[in-house]
Amino acid sequence: MKHTWTVLIMVLSLVACDQASNKTEQMPEKTNGKKTAQQTFINIGTGGVTGVYYPTGGAICKMVNKKSPNIKCTVEATAASVYNVNALLADKMDLGIAQSDVGYKAMKGQEPFKEKATNLKSIMSIYPESLTLVARKDSGIKSFADLKGKKVNIGNPGSGTRRTVETLFNACDLKLDALSFQGQLKAAEMPDALRDGKLDAYFYVVGHPTANIKDVATSTDVAVIPLDMPCIDDLIKKESYFVKTIVPGGLYKGNDEDIKSFGFKATLLASDQLSNDVAYSIIEAILEDFENFKTLHPAYAKLTKDSVFEGLSLPLHPGVQMYLDKQK
Repeated sequence: MKHTWTVLIMVLSLVACDQASNKTEQMPEKTNGKKTAQQTFINIGTGGVTGVYYPTGGAICKMVNKKSPNIKCTVEATAASVYNVNALLADKMDLGIAQSDVGYKAMKGQEPFKEKATNLKSIMSIYPESLTLVARKDSGIKSFADLKGKKVNIGNPGSGTRRTVETLFNACDLKLDALSFQGQLKAAEMPDALRDGKLDAYFYVVGHPTANIKDVATSTDVAVIPLDMPCIDDLIKKESYFVKTIVPGGLYKGNDEDIKSFGFKATLLASDQLSNDVAYSIIEAILEDFENFKTLHPAYAKLTKDSVFEGLSLPLHPGVQMYLDKQK
């Protein structure tokens, strides 16, 4: 957090670092990312540990810590998009990963946000995220309409998944009350619940491949269900931040064919309290060792230096714009 810091060792597949926030070791006041002769701490809000946000935060921190020794970047597992944006607005986090639609809604002051956010900025977009419906094959679920009367996890409160599922049900004229059970489990809890028969299916907005689905597919026969209906086509036309996506075949046991869905871009956001120097250092660290960054997760395989600035719903942070202007 901004006003206190503790030392915490986190073992990640990508990064191990001290838990801290945007301040120096000898000064209790916020530095807002300003470079000093001392070390500056920044933290990134991510998502559940079995999703892609968490290792993505680790990948970003790995690049930043390697390139800029005076910056110590750490990651935090959180309830994901909406939580991260609210933490940025409350000045309790330096950076957060969020779906592009969540950033858009915050900027416009749309539900679940009560006021227009004027202090949020984009650092970069990362990869496409698909709203993914995973069902037990013995549940009889083969389409969205088959969810009636089923036990379905719709996402934990504060997550982008929850908001997207609510939008989908409204757009496709299916009431959430039509489900026999509306689960609110966190992402990391869903595979076990599906495996144990407590759920028939779960929704998850995520980049692919993800350990979350790989995990359950190794021990339970599951199917990724297509979300490719006319009501979704209408939704995409109405809301520009939605895009059509594909869950590639062959990523998960028993799912060999490509599955059509829709979703957004995962974006790295900051408040305008993050200093220009730190924002500059973050994008510099990633783009100047870009091929290495792309190897840190399969979801980044098709990224380009142009695509990381596509699908952004919030203005670029001035520090990022400074870096881009320097490259011209």
